[in-house]
Amino acid sequence: MEISHIEHLGIAVKSLEVAVPLWEQMLGTKCYNIEEVADQKVKTAFLKVGQTKIELLEPTSEESTIAKFIENRGEGIHHIAFATSGTAKALKDAEAMGIRLIDQAPRNGAEGLRIGFVHPKSTLGVLTELCSTQD
Repeated sequence: MEISHIEHLGIAVKSLEVAVPLWEQMLGTKCYNIEEVADQKVKTAFLKVGQTKIELLEPTSEESTIAKFIENRGEGIHHIAFATSGTAKALKDAEAMGIRLIDQAPRNGAEGLRIGFVHPKSTLGVLTELCSTQD
């Protein structure tokens, strides 16, 4: 599995309206992109610190995984995402290492990325996303 860098840190929030100004002030940067990922029932906002992005995730439905995360754990760090050379290959490589997958194949994510998650039970409790601009 070829990982080049941390692509982003995902933070679950109840409200982008509240979270974006807070993070902009704290990081001294501006949010550069807000978009909805309808099939994941989430609205995202991105800020950049150096080369790493911070992704704020607001649920758009009570059935979204982010809503359930907030209900069970409260707002906070949801996942870490690593940039790979290809998401499908990274998922296959992870599975070959004995890492349990949530996604068997890449799916669409925010900012046009192809994403796939590995199960936190295989990564010491850390929900991990593998992402790339290609499968």
